[in-house]
Amino acid sequence: MSLDVQLTGEMKTVRCTCRECGHVHTRNDKEVLFSANITHNLNTMAAEAGIYKHLWRPDEIEITQAKQLIEPLQKGLDLMKSDPKRFKEFDAPNKWGLYINFVPWVENYLRACRENPEAFVEVSR
Repeated sequence: MSLDVQLTGEMKTVRCTCRECGHVHTRNDKEVLFSANITHNLNTMAAEAGIYKHLWRPDEIEITQAKQLIEPLQKGLDLMKSDPKRFKEFDAPNKWGLYINFVPWVENYLRACRENPEAFVEVSR
């Protein structure tokens, strides 16, 4: 099991022409600005850092846009980096979910939020 996060842009109408019949089709689509996946085994580490709901359940705390994640993710990241030993205690025994993988994952997500503050947050868990 894993967590998928996406930052998406506004809904846009996309037009394309069928190569077979030449018919022009339209569909509504969202531009994916950022996408990442991480194991659920890191959810207790995220909780210890105070960012579980921000990552796994943003809808439950009314987070809809990337700009709302910037401050909490930075605080959680700073906390994890300030005390690696504390957070490494939450490493999964099977090695599927480690501090050394989670910190860069959060850094990348935070960077994407800063680069796309108006993007919409979507998660699949």
